[in-house]
Amino acid sequence: MNITPKDLLEAGVHFGHQLRRWNPKSRPFVYANINGVSIIDLEQTYDLLGKAVEFVESTISSGKDILFVGTKKQAQDILREAAEAAQMPYCVNRWMGGTLTNFTTIKTSLAKYRKFLKMEQTGELDQLPGKEAAAIRRQMSRMHRNFEGILNIEELPAAILVVDTKNEAIAVAEANRLGIPVIGLVDTNSDPTVIDFPIPGNDDAVKAIRIIIETILEAAQAGLSRREMKRSNKLVAPLVREQIFEQTEEVEVTLPEGYGENDSPAETK
Repeated sequence: MNITPKDLLEAGVHFGHQLRRWNPKSRPFVYANINGVSIIDLEQTYDLLGKAVEFVESTISSGKDILFVGTKKQAQDILREAAEAAQMPYCVNRWMGGTLTNFTTIKTSLAKYRKFLKMEQTGELDQLPGKEAAAIRRQMSRMHRNFEGILNIEELPAAILVVDTKNEAIAVAEANRLGIPVIGLVDTNSDPTVIDFPIPGNDDAVKAIRIIIETILEAAQAGLSRREMKRSNKLVAPLVREQIFEQTEEVEVTLPEGYGENDSPAETK
């Protein structure tokens, strides 16, 4: 990672919630309580962020995708930018219940939305009666809000990355139910025990969210590079083998004089 615990401190990652909003299960990650505010242990944050980074890079390099989830205002733009840069699916507007647990229905709705988009691109939508076209456009507007970031998703993600696991409790519960690993930025008002890769930290400040997500983005991009390298090697290997075979066919082998079909190498010495 290209950051240090000092960078986390300067970004305000250590500021937790007030004690009245404290979740007792977050106790292992709390360094102290000062002026009624929980202070997060950044040494633990740094170590756990490192584990999350390793998992993200290895998962993406293996050819799998991670779904970025964060619908709170402070996280929306940061997650959208990071997910698009990492070529990963994302959900930043509204988590639709059943996105994971009822994925078959979601895929059907996505196919319908893609059909509407195609109709709009080809001009077929403009040829429909006015009321029908208006109804479809209203439906498309709702679909865009619900499906932005997951339009081309074809299978369940290998993991989900969540900012504010309490706010995204439904997404976390669905992932847990299906055994999908969860990477989460967990504040002191959240339960870290339901997260596979908890990252204790401030999930309300934009600066704190950004430094965590940008660090994970670097890992995601490194994973993408490794994925592309593996893909390139798979494409190149057959061509190399073919070229070697062709060169071998063209090589003429001259046998020593007197070397017969029944002779052995030892007999010709």
